[in-house]
Amino acid sequence: MKKLCYFFLLLVLFGCNREKVQPQIETNKLVGEIPSHESWNSKVYFSEDGKLKAILYANHLLKYEIKKETLLEKIRIEFYDKQQKNASQLTADKGKVDDITRDMYAFDNVIAQNDSGVVLKTEMLMWRNNDQKIVTDKFVSIKTKKELIEGYGLESDQSLNNYVVFRPTYTATFSEVKK
Repeated sequence: MKKLCYFFLLLVLFGCNREKVQPQIETNKLVGEIPSHESWNSKVYFSEDGKLKAILYANHLLKYEIKKETLLEKIRIEFYDKQQKNASQLTADKGKVDDITRDMYAFDNVIAQNDSGVVLKTEMLMWRNNDQKIVTDKFVSIKTKKELIEGYGLESDQSLNNYVVFRPTYTATFSEVKK
């Protein structure tokens, strides 16, 4: 019995003297704010006065409360006119929404197209909520049935019907092909 007591006493003494092993924590993943909401394959409806304005589709959505922004991956936005008819759509690899101003930014492989066949391509653009205009200072390419315009800087209405390219670098007009 005495031997058993000595054994337990030695076990306790050696256990107390040993250095505690701390688990390793990956601190590089804990830097910054953690999203308050996160979802995959999201579909968000935007309406005003009971009328559908837009539908946002995102493969991955991350909402940050402290930064007041929402990050989006692989996005598609369908815009609707006053008659609630699909008037235009925008696709991009990434996006960001400023949750205070409600301005939206689209990045990487941005393509906007309206129902008349106007196609806008760029690497970055911003949709300003206060005047509902599309703007960018980056390189843009706009192709219609009748023309191609390339240049730097653009301002347009959200339906891509009225646009201005600020520094055009290339323009071409197409004549209709008669059959």
